[in-house]
Formats: sequence, structure tokens, C-alpha cells
Amino acid sequence: MAPRRTAPEEEEELEQEQEQEQGLVALKFNEPLTWRPGKPISIDTLLKRLDALSKELSEMDQETVDTDSLVKVAKDVASHQLIQHKDKGVRAYTACCIVDILRLCAPDAPFTPSQLKDIFNLSINSIIPALFDPSNPYNNQHKYVLRSFAEIKSIVLLLDVEGSEALLLKLFTTIFDGVSVLKYSKGEQVGKDVEFSMQEMLGVLIDDSVTLPGKVVDVIMAQFLRAAAPGLGKERQDHVPIDDSQATLLLKEEPEAYQMVRNLCQTYDDKMARFASQYFSDVIVDATGFAGRSNGNRDEDDENDEDDGPTGPSESDLKELRKAHVLIREIWKASPMILQNVVPQVDAELSADNVHLRQMATETLGDMISGIGAAGPPPLPVLDPAAYPPLSLEEEEERAEPQVINILTTPLCSISFSQTHSTTFHNFLSRKNDKASSIRAAWTTAVGHILSTSAGGIGLSREDEATLIRGLGEKLSDSDEKVRLAAVKAVETFKFQDIIAKLGPNGGVGKDGSVLNTLADRCRDRKPAVRVAAMSLLAKLWAVGTGEMLAGNEAVTAALSGIPSRIYNAFYANDLELNVLMDRVIYEFLVPLGYPPAKKANKSSNANGNSQSQSANATSIDHDAIRAERILLLVRSLDEPAKKAFFAMQSRRPQFAKIMETYLDQCERYNGGVMDSNADKITSNLNKTADYIAQFLPEHLKSKIDLIKFAKIHDRRNYNLIKYVIGQENDFKTVYKALKEFIKRCMASKDPSVIDTLLPLLYRSGCLLFNRSHLSTIMEYSKSDKDGLGSIAHEILNEISQRNPDLFKTHIGQLCKDLVDQAPTATKPNDPIVAETLKACSTYARKFPQDVAMDRKFVQTMINYALYGQPIKASKHAVNIVLCKKDDKSMVTATDLLQRILKDWSYGSSNFLNKLTAVSQLELLAPKVTEEANDEILNMAFKQILLQARTDAKDSDPDWVNDAEMDEEIQAKCLSLKTLVNRVRSIEDIEDAKEKANTVWKVLRKIIKEKGDIVENKATPKHHKTRLRLLAAQLMLKLCTKKHFDDMLTPSDFNLLALTTQDMVEEVRHGFVRKLQKYLADGKLRSRYYTIIFLTAFEPNIEFKNRVETWIRSRARHFQNLKQPVLEAIMARLISLLAHHPDYSNEVDYLIDHARYILNYIGLVGTESNLGLIYKYAERVKQTQDGLNPHSDAHRVLSDLAQSVIRKWQEKKVWAFNAFPGKVGLPLGLYTALQSHSEAQAIAEKSYLPEGMDEKLDDLLRAMDRKKKRKSMSAAAGTNNRDGHKSKKVKQSSGDRDGDREAKSSRKIVTAKSKKTPAKKRSDRDDWSPGPAVPESERRQSSRRANKNSRPYTERDSEDDDEEMLEGVAEWEYLDGDEDEDREEDSDEEGSSEEAPPKRTAAKASVPARSSQRKEKGNQEDEEHEELEKEQEEGPEQDEPPAADVKKASAAAKGKKAASLPVRNATRKSGRGNTATAPAKDGDDSDLSELSDVELADEPEAEGEEPEGEDEDEEGEEGEKAPTARAAANGRKAKAAVPAPARIKAAAAAATTTKGKAKAAAAPVRATRSSRSTRGKQPAEEEEAEEDALNEE
Repeated sequence: MAPRRTAPEEEEELEQEQEQEQGLVALKFNEPLTWRPGKPISIDTLLKRLDALSKELSEMDQETVDTDSLVKVAKDVASHQLIQHKDKGVRAYTACCIVDILRLCAPDAPFTPSQLKDIFNLSINSIIPALFDPSNPYNNQHKYVLRSFAEIKSIVLLLDVEGSEALLLKLFTTIFDGVSVLKYSKGEQVGKDVEFSMQEMLGVLIDDSVTLPGKVVDVIMAQFLRAAAPGLGKERQDHVPIDDSQATLLLKEEPEAYQMVRNLCQTYDDKMARFASQYFSDVIVDATGFAGRSNGNRDEDDENDEDDGPTGPSESDLKELRKAHVLIREIWKASPMILQNVVPQVDAELSADNVHLRQMATETLGDMISGIGAAGPPPLPVLDPAAYPPLSLEEEEERAEPQVINILTTPLCSISFSQTHSTTFHNFLSRKNDKASSIRAAWTTAVGHILSTSAGGIGLSREDEATLIRGLGEKLSDSDEKVRLAAVKAVETFKFQDIIAKLGPNGGVGKDGSVLNTLADRCRDRKPAVRVAAMSLLAKLWAVGTGEMLAGNEAVTAALSGIPSRIYNAFYANDLELNVLMDRVIYEFLVPLGYPPAKKANKSSNANGNSQSQSANATSIDHDAIRAERILLLVRSLDEPAKKAFFAMQSRRPQFAKIMETYLDQCERYNGGVMDSNADKITSNLNKTADYIAQFLPEHLKSKIDLIKFAKIHDRRNYNLIKYVIGQENDFKTVYKALKEFIKRCMASKDPSVIDTLLPLLYRSGCLLFNRSHLSTIMEYSKSDKDGLGSIAHEILNEISQRNPDLFKTHIGQLCKDLVDQAPTATKPNDPIVAETLKACSTYARKFPQDVAMDRKFVQTMINYALYGQPIKASKHAVNIVLCKKDDKSMVTATDLLQRILKDWSYGSSNFLNKLTAVSQLELLAPKVTEEANDEILNMAFKQILLQARTDAKDSDPDWVNDAEMDEEIQAKCLSLKTLVNRVRSIEDIEDAKEKANTVWKVLRKIIKEKGDIVENKATPKHHKTRLRLLAAQLMLKLCTKKHFDDMLTPSDFNLLALTTQDMVEEVRHGFVRKLQKYLADGKLRSRYYTIIFLTAFEPNIEFKNRVETWIRSRARHFQNLKQPVLEAIMARLISLLAHHPDYSNEVDYLIDHARYILNYIGLVGTESNLGLIYKYAERVKQTQDGLNPHSDAHRVLSDLAQSVIRKWQEKKVWAFNAFPGKVGLPLGLYTALQSHSEAQAIAEKSYLPEGMDEKLDDLLRAMDRKKKRKSMSAAAGTNNRDGHKSKKVKQSSGDRDGDREAKSSRKIVTAKSKKTPAKKRSDRDDWSPGPAVPESERRQSSRRANKNSRPYTERDSEDDDEEMLEGVAEWEYLDGDEDEDREEDSDEEGSSEEAPPKRTAAKASVPARSSQRKEKGNQEDEEHEELEKEQEEGPEQDEPPAADVKKASAAAKGKKAASLPVRNATRKSGRGNTATAPAKDGDDSDLSELSDVELADEPEAEGEEPEGEDEDEEGEEGEKAPTARAAANGRKAKAAVPAPARIKAAAAAATTTKGKAKAAAAPVRATRSSRSTRGKQPAEEEEAEEDALNEE
């Protein structure tokens, strides 16, 4: 019988029936879940009940559930007994039940507010954290709760709970920390479904909330900082490389919390934009409030100082602001749309007064545009100059192998900043010119990132990219070094491909104004950090691009081929620090010692940050050949000045090697400080040696200490390693291994700093570029001309043969064999490029004749080259080789060659020029062989060639043609002249030579006098005449290098020769001046020839004139260091030369021109210390009578003029005038004594200057000042100054101003008066040849006539040259194209076994010898005044070449072994480490005239031999302290032709005629002095016209 049911049970059944009838489902669970105190339900029972309840609830549907049935259960599960139960399972099931009840009862939760708070406390503090432990047994229940919160969105009830701020903060913090920390733990990873549910749940909260608590927003924003690099909040450090061992500690992937927040920001961008705006307002706007306050940071001492006014943000403020800016960068990279209201706030910071705020805003905006986040910029691209094979751009484009990248440092932009926020972008661009250098530097860095990343990969418009590139180029020339350095570092961020694609189209290194050109200018920057960074970067770029340049890539070649030239041109700055930097750059980047790498990579390597793949099929490579190819490419990339510097640096290697050998010898004697005897002497010698070597290094004291430290270490292994490095008999592999081991041993020693001193010395003394291992490849290239490197290979071989022929000892046989194989015949010509090999062999044969095997076949080959070789210089080299031994056999060969030449010898015959060339060389080297045939040779050279004109002269003939365009007739005439000169040069008997030289002298004089026209019956073509008069002047100089020939040059001939410097044809002027400079610098000409060089004062070619003036200054400093007033004594000779100049007149305007000559001389030579001596010479001239024209007062006029100019110059310079107390003598050939004392008294009291001269001189000096000021303004507006920045005060651009100046100049020339009667006619011009009468105005123009290609002569201030010196114009090289020819001929005369004479100092002298030499010179100075007083009484005295002291110094140094060193050039003082020159601003224009021989002496002279030109008694350069001159021979008065008038072509000036006052076609104009053109102007225009004339350039 069934039990009786109670009334409540019946009621429930009734309700269930009713619900079923209504379609609702009621909860069936009816078990107790709570308990009375003291009678708890067991955990197992409780878990089973909760599990059953949870399952039933989860199966119920919200649409059909009877919510009333859930009330009791809801109350039970929300009780503290379950929610706060100690068992985690109970809590988990309870949470499951709760979320289901919330789902079923939504939207009305059956819980009280306090219950809801307990529920969310349970979820946030227990359930959510448990999700991060996937191994938890109740993990499924936890996931269920999480999914319910996210899908049902019941989590939104949290927003209505009291105190929800803390719960929200806890929720967000727990989730973000949990997903990020667990990622790097060792436990089981959280599933992506859990992370997605968490993100969805947080998204529900964000989307449903009107506002979020500030701390919650802080937590959300802070998740972006998980991507930040270590050191957040510190000062930004861009371009700082991270050590490889530390790089593994950095994040490589985005943290999960970062990804979660990024997704939330992208999904709910509108809401997050509001939250972000409010967040950054709290930080940025408050900080921006400091914008109106004073600059700087707040100090603790100022906190109590209320009266000091407002201060800037504190360090803590700035730290927080930096964090905010870092966050903005990362948010822009991740979700830029939420920053639309924040960017204007950052924009406002750009206008803040506070520098820190502007700088941070600039950096932030730059990174935002670049797509750079909190992790910082991407790592710098690796440019490996030693990688092989070199970079290939095609391989980079085709590269398929993915690179391992760090997503955090990869720049990325999803939208274009410049288009989205255009106003802010343009405000950012305006920070380019911020007054604070730190902000300009930050802007420059940002621009580099923007360009290198292509604005985060999204790209830039053409206009924006061009603007940024232009700005980057400007910052490379900024006035502040930090900005310039930042600009260089900005270029470093570019990949090689970007350099070519983005910076290359702007112009290569050789294009003025381009970014790469400006970057190359920084190689000469004043600040070491800038020039180191710039030069290193440029060298790396060139090295990486060598592969493409060899492949003929035009874009790479155009952009980078000029880099080596810019690097090597820095050699001319003569800066010790720069020289050390060059050594490092050359051997570590341009041609790395480790190139190519010894070991190949197993896989395709990416050495340059790109695809520098290794060829898999190349099992072996010829390292020496590859390295030689790089050397050839390097030399091919050099321009002429840079190439001279390159060869000069290589030519100093043997001398530095000798220095190191001497140093090692001293170290071994020192024996680490343990010596048996002579300890003091050995120690002293070591100190002197170290002191001497240290002068070649920048830090003299440190270098000396390091050298002594190295000696004290006394590591014999290191000594041997150094010997391996400097020994030229070692191959490159040996040298490189020795150098590597030496560096390793030094770094491991107790004094590793010594390597900083020794490494530059080893770079200079080691056989690293010109090594015997490279010669075979260079010789192969010279034959094959592979990659167009044949000519460069020949040039290098020729240089090696001349400078260091010892390297050829192992290859001379191959050279000779190659010559035999390619020998020409009468029917088969040779390859013209073989002539360079022949020249190299010729040079080697002269120095080492015993090494050349003169077998019959080789001799016959040389004869064939002499008879048929092309070009014709091959004949000369072949004859040199044949006669190198000067034995009987060679004379027999020469005789046979001469007989074959003379057979059927007639003008125009086959190979006539070859025969003539060979005869000319035979006349020089084998005069006895040609003696019997002299009549036939002279008849051919003089009568049949020189006195004949076979080519008809035409009006269309050019004034000048290049060597390659010379026709056969002019070549023959030039060879004939050389033949005549060689004939007399080879005569050993002086009297016989002088007798036979008379005819040659007359020929040369006539050619110069007649302007090259030597044929009487027929006109000579213009280009023939220019070639002849240039060669005649050069040959006259060559003859004068011999004392007995120089004695034959009369003062009149000297004056005639001097006018060649003012020839109408530029090539003639320049060729003559270069040859003159070469002979003067070599000490082959007497010092009186320095007078000629000062006639270049009106040289129209500004660049050439500047170089000449630079050379003069270097020579002046050279003589000042030697205590020899050589150039000071030139004043007397210059006055004489100007007094007999065709332009001389007593008219004021003409005297002003002569004042410019004197002013040019004073500006180049005068100093405060020697101005009194120069004044003494000028004053002394007035008390004499003209030796060439006794009736002339011209020298007295110029004497007064010179004295006045000197005084005004002294006043202008604000110098103290120190009158010279002694007596000075004058050249007796130019001046004679007066007849009586009364005459002298009358002359002394009379002023010879015309009235108004003083005012004119004042105007001249003022015009110079105005010119200087205008030039500086022009440079500031249009060109970069030394600091690399532009003046901000100049409104007019240089281009406009230069155009105006040029127009004014043209107008001025056109309106010049063609004729004006001089105030006083010159009747005393008998010392010049009579010539036809010409108008006075035309005669004054001398021979400096202006043709259609010439420019007017203009004045240039000496200060301009100083500025140019600072820019590196000291690259001037006085050697001309005939340098090698002169060297060969000089060597030929001295004998095949002799070496070239030293050019400055003895090649080998001990340190004590140097000091003794100076004492000897000092004694000679003491006797100076006595000699000057006796000069006029003892009669004429011959000038002596200045090389005599060199000879004495060399003799004094013979035989001394202790501390024996090659002596450096004379510009360095004894015992000092720096060049003994007066600094000019920030540059150094020290003696560069001997550039081809670097700064060291040439090779030592052979024992018992004397250099050419020093075989007679000589006084040296000190003989010119009081210069003397011989009297005119037999009292003859020389006569010279008055030069023809000069006229400007009418068409050249027709466009600029002024106001119709004169027609251009009818106006004869002075091309030399355009200031004369102002005479016809009104007074108001006259001053401006003269000023513009001085400014013409």
C-alpha cells in the first residue's frame, strides 16, 4: 500500500501538472545544498548534488524554464556556505550553477546586490585565476563559467555592483597578467579558446560601459608597453647596437595580453578612443601646461623659492611623459584609430616653449610616421665590406628564403599619418629649423627612420619623400655637430637598396648638393665623431657595392663610384687624426684585410643584411686575385688628386718600414730595460726614436708612452711579427696572419692600449696593398683589360716600378716575356696599352739593370719597339731599356739602332716620329754614339722641321689641342726641340756645353719672344705656336736646372720667360707654372725663379689661382721653418720685374694694378715677423739705379708704392711694425749703385708716387674688405661653410647675387674706354724689344689677352684662400703631365745605378744629426748681415739652389747608426710632434708641395753619389737671405717684344652693354684688370663697379 502523501506534496504535483499544461519546465532538483551550523554536508555529497544541479540547469532552456522554480536554488547557491566553501570543486560547481541561473533568469537576476558582489568576487578571485592552470581537475567547470560570462554577457552585471571599480581592476589585471606570464612558464599552455573567451568577456564590459575607471584604463593602456624594450622611461638612445648575447633576452613576439588589448582596441575603437583621449589628457595636457614656463628642470633647491618664477617639468614628470609617448607610439602601430583625439595633443607639444616637450613630441611623431613602436627602431642593416661574393641587387629581389625578424621592432603602419593628420605632419616638418639643436637632431633621426621604413611600409608621396630627403641633406650641413652626427646615423638606417633607390636619384657623391655629396663632405668635418661615422659609412657602402659596379650597374656606379676619391682627398688636409682614420677606413672597409673571407659559409649567408649568397659550386677561390681586383677597382674609382694621394700613401711605405725597423732595433737594444752597458745612451736613443715616431700620430705624448711601454714589454715574438708585416718579401697571407696574431697578442697583454698606437704604423709600413701576391693578377689585367681595368693595372705597375721596383724582382722575367710576345714589326703594330708595361720595365731596368736579361731576342724586341712602337713614347722607353747598363754591348746596340734610323731618314717617312723620338733619347743617353751623325741630326731637327711650316694656318684653327689630337708636324717639332736640348744637356764639359748651347738658347728665346712663330716665310697655325712656346719655356727651365746653363740666362731673358705666366692661352700658362713649381719644390732652380710665380696675381682661372696661392703659402711656411728668408728677398726682384713689365705706366690707375701684384705678394708671404724685412728690401731698392735701364725711375716709383702698400697692410692687420735692423743686399745684375751721396739724398727726399695714389690704395683695401664680406654672405646664402650650415640672416640667395655680379661685370667690361692718353709717356723701354708701335691702352694689356674662352683677370683676397685651405684645396699637386718623363730623364743623366735625389731632406739621418744641422744653419744666419754688406763690394755673386742644405744634412747624417731614422720633411720642427706651421682657422694648409713624395724623405742616396744639379759649390737656400744677382753679361741690354693687344670678342659682351654708351664690338677691353672699365662711369657707379670687379670669380 503506497504511503500517504502530505498536503505540500500534493500541491507541488498539482503545480507541475499546471506548468506542463502551460509548456514551462520546472527545476526537478530538490535536494538541500545548505546546512545548519554544526551539521555540514560532506564534500562528496555536496559535489554530487551540485553536479546534478549543474547538469539539470545546463540542459534547461531560457524560453521554457519556470523561473519561479529557480528561486530556492538561487538562494542556496548564493549562500556564503557555497560561495566561500574551502573546497575548490564546490566553488567551481557553484559558479557553474550560478551562471546557468543567470542565463535562465536573464535579464532579471534572482540575486540581491550583496549576493551579486559575492558571486563576482568568487568568479574574479577564484574561477578566473584557476583558468591559467589547465591541469586543474575542475578546469572544464572554469571554462564553462568563462564561456557563460562571455556568451550570455552576464558579466555586465558587474558594472552595477557596488564597488565594481576594484573588481573590474582585479578582473583586467588578472587576465592580462595571467595570459602573458603563463606563456613563458614551463607548464601546460592555456588554450586559445580560453584566451578568446576572456577577450570576448572584456569586450562585453568595454562595450556596455559608459565609462571605465581610470585605473582600469591605465591597465588596458599599459598592456601596450609589454612590447617596449628594457629601460622604459630613460633617455632615448637610437642607433645603439645591442650585443648578440643580450639580444636573446629581448622579446621576439607580441605578448598575449598585448594581442588581446590590440584586438579590443580595433573592435571597440570608438569606445577606446574616448578612454584613450581621457587617459592621455591626464598626462599630456598637464605636462603641456609647462610649455609657457621657462626652460629647464626643477631643482630641489628651487622648491622653496617661490619668487624665482615658474620652472619646467621635474624629472618625474618627464619620466611619466616619456612613458606616455612610448605608449602613443605603440598604440599607433597597433590600433591608430583610437588616437584620433590624442594626435592633436601631441601636435600641441610641438609648439611648447619647453625644449624637453618639443623634443619628445618630435621623436614621438617621427616614430608614429615610421611605424616604430615601443620596442624601438629596427636593428641597423649590416654592411659587410668583406663579404664575398659581393652584394647583388637582383639576388635580393629574387630572394625567397624568409628572414628571421622581430615583429616588435618591425616598423608597421596601417594608415598613412601624413594623409590622416596632414596638419600635424606639416607641423612636424617645421621642426627641421627648430632653434634647439637637440630637437633638430631628433627630427633628423626621425626623418631617417621615415625614409628607411617607407613610412612604416605604407609609403610616402613623391612630394613628401623629396621634402624629407632634402631636409636630411640640409641637416648633414647643420651648424651643430649633434645634428650632423644624427644625419649621418640616419643614413646608416638605410638598407643598401634604399641608398640606391631613394638617395641615388637625388644625385651621387659627385653631384653638388645631393645627400650623398653632403655626406661625403662630412669626411672632412671638424668633429672627430662626425667624420669617423661619415667616412666609415661611405667606405662600407662602396665596398658592398663593388659587385654591382664591376657588373656595370649604372645606378650604383653613379651613386657610389666617387666615394674613394672623397676619402683619399682628405689626405690633403694634412691632419694627423684624419690620417689615422683614413688608414683604418682603407684597411678595414675599402679593402678589408680579411677580404675575401678565408672560410666559406655552408649555407647561403646574408652578410649584408641582404642576400650576399655564397656560390655553391665554387669549391675554391683565388683570394689574392679577388683582393687584387678590389684594389684595381678602388684605384679606378679615384680622380686625379685622389689617385696622387693614393700613390703617395703607398710610396711612403718603404720609409715607414725603415722607421719601424729602426724602432725594433732600438727595442732590442733596450732589452726591456736590462742593459749591460751604455744604458743611458740606449735609453736616450729609444726615447728620441719614440718621440720621432710619435710626431706622425695625433696624440703625441700618449703615442710616445705607448711606444716605450711596448719596448718595456720586450716580447720577441711581437718583434718578429712586425718584421713579417713590414717585410716586402712576404706574401699577403703571411702578412695578414702576422698582423692578426700581433693584434691578438697585444690585446691580451697587460697594456692593450699600445695597439692603438702601433696599428696605424703597421698599416702604413706593411705590404698590404702593393704586395707581391697581387702583382701577378695586376699584370694579367694589364694584358687582358678585363672589366676595363687594363689601364689602371698599367698605371699601378708603372707606379710600383718607379716607387718600389723591388716588388718586381720576382716578376721582371714575366714582364720581359710579355713585351717579347707583343713586340711590333714594320707590318704589325703593337697594342698601345703595352707602352705602360714597357714604361714599368724601363723604370725597373734603370734601378736594377743587372736583373734585366739582355739576350739577343730581347734586345731585338727593344729595337723593334724603338722603331715601330706605338704610341711614340714606347720608343723612348725602349731606348732607356737598351742603354740601362751603359756597357759596351749596349753602346753597340745603340750604334746599330742609330744606323737603322738614319737609313732613308726623311721627313714623313714610315715611322718617322718613332725614329725622331729614339734619336732624341740617344742624344741624351749615348752622346758618343750620335756624335758622328750630329750634323745630319741637327739638319733634320732644325732646318727640315723647325724652320718649315708644312701645315697651312687657318682662322678656324683652335688655340690649343690635346696630346691625342696633335698632328705629325707639331709632334715632330716638339721632338726636335727636345733633341736640341738633350744634345747640350748630355755634354759633360761645361765650356763646350755652354758654347753649343748658344744656338739652342737663341732658338728657345726666339720661340718665346715671337709667341711660337719661328718660321719667317709662312704663317704657323695657332695650336702649333702655343705648343712650341710652352715647350720652349719648359725646356728653358729644364736647362736652367744646370748651373752653367742658368748663368747664361740674362735678366732680360728672365723677364721674357716670366711673361709666359701671363700667356693668352690658359694651357700654356698652367703648363709653364706647373713645371716651374715642380722644379722649385725639387730644389733644382735657384730661388730667383720664385719671382715668376707672383705674376699669377691676375690669373683668370680662379681654381688654378687658388691652388697656386696655396702652394706659395706652403713654400713660405717651409722656408720660415728653415729660418731662411728666401721669399722675403724676392721683393727686390719682383719690383725689378714689375718695373720692366709691359703694363707699367706712371698713371695712377696703372700703378693700382701693380699695387695688386705687390698686395698679392704681401698677402701670401707677409707675416707680422717678416714684414719689417720685406719693407727693408722695398726701401733699399729706391737707393739704387736700374741696372737694365739707368734712365728709368720706374723701380723707385714701385719702391714707394711697395712701402705704402706694406704700411697699409700692416695697419689693416693691426700688426706691430718691427723695422729690420740689419743691412740687406740687392741683386747687382738688376740694380747698380748711385753716382753720389747728394743724388741719393735727393732721391730719398722725393716721393715718386703721383698725387691721389694714397686714396686709391685706401679704396683698394676697402674694396677687398667689401669683397670679403660679400663673399662670406654669398657663401652663407648659397653654399655651405666649414661648419656645414647656412647663415640665417642673408635674404638674397647666392645664385641671384652671383648672377647680378656677373651681369655687372659684363656691363663693366663692355663700357670700358678703349683709349686714354697716359699722363706720362714711357721713353725708357729699351730693355724690351722694340716691336711695332701700338696704342698705349693696348700695350698695357701685355700678353694676357682674352680669347673667346678666357675670363677676365680678377683680384682675390688672401683670406679667401685661407677659407679654401680649410676646405681641403691643399690637394694641389705641382707635378704636371711630364712628371714621369722628367723623372726618367733625370735618372738617365745620373746613371742607371743611381737613385733619385731627395727633394727636401736627407733620406737618412739620426735625430742628433737633425739638431746639428739646425745649428749649422743657425751659424749661417749669424753671418748673413756681414755677407750682405760685402755683397756690393765683392762683385756679382751667383744664386745657389736651395737644395744645398739638404746635401749638407745628408752628409752630416752618414755613418750614424744609433736612432737612425729617415727624416721627415722640413715642415716639422725637431722634437715636436705636430707640424710646425701656423694654423689657419681650423684647417691646416701645411707644406703640400712635395705631395708626390708624401711627408717622408725619398730613398737614401747611394754612397758617394751626388744628385743632379748639386755638383757645384752651393750656398743653399740661405744664400737668398740677401739675394744677389750677376751683372748683365757684357753690359748687354735685353730686348723683348711688346705683347700684342688683347680684345674681347664683341659677341661675348653684346648682351650686357650699359645704357648705350659704347658698343661692345668696338670696345678693346683689358682682360686682365676689369676695374679699368669704370673710368667712364659716374662717381656714384664707379665705386660699385670697382667692387664688383674685385668680386669676379
